[in-house]
Amino acid sequence: MGGALAAAVSKAVSGESIYLANKTVKKAEDLAAKIGGKVSDNLSIARDCDVIFLGVKPQMMEGMLEKIKSVLCARDPKDYVLVTMAAALTIEDIRKMAGGKARVLRIMPNTPVSVGEGIILYSYDDTLGEEAAEEIVGVLKEAGECVNLPEKLIDAGSAVAGCGPAFAQMFVEALADGGVACGLPRDKATRLAAGMLKGSATLTLESGKTPGELKDAVCSPGGSTIEGVRALEEKGFRGAAMDAVLAAYEKTLKMKK
Repeated sequence: MGGALAAAVSKAVSGESIYLANKTVKKAEDLAAKIGGKVSDNLSIARDCDVIFLGVKPQMMEGMLEKIKSVLCARDPKDYVLVTMAAALTIEDIRKMAGGKARVLRIMPNTPVSVGEGIILYSYDDTLGEEAAEEIVGVLKEAGECVNLPEKLIDAGSAVAGCGPAFAQMFVEALADGGVACGLPRDKATRLAAGMLKGSATLTLESGKTPGELKDAVCSPGGSTIEGVRALEEKGFRGAAMDAVLAAYEKTLKMKK
């Protein structure tokens, strides 16, 4: 995810101003060569950079920040911003781990950012402020749509937008399986299912109509589509989708404890 965001940022700012660090140096070198960035290390980035993306897993965050905390604390907090994308860790959690003074922007991107079609949820507090937050968010828009949410809603939003790509891929795979069962070649069935989902999503966003209205427009009386809808309802399709979002949300809440 960090690499995908770095690639997006490189489209908005010069690669010369992007510094990359990874515990596997080869990965940082490969990405730097791709986007024109520079290979560095955590301490140097903590000391010199204005916007510092923390692309590590939640369980690794405290250990990583502990190693650079003294460097961050030696800086004026107005000179840098920490950008976190770790699930279940709040802005205040990150601030405490970093020594208690840092300004923090919390983001939750999803995997489609890697193709510029992602959703990036973001939140900030008064320590950072709207102007500074929006300036950083501005360079992330190459990765997709940026949506501001109060921090208390970030976990709920992530259960939909962050976990949703996995649910969507399962749906694409299931539709393709159905096509194969009807005689379609696998590659054609997958392309039809994925293309249909992409087009339907665009239609939802741009038509101004509700998903229910758009569904009804396809369902002719006594036709094949409404029969398929009946089969989905019989199997509890919508209830299962709602339960998936709720399960993901509840798991995130448990991770905070």
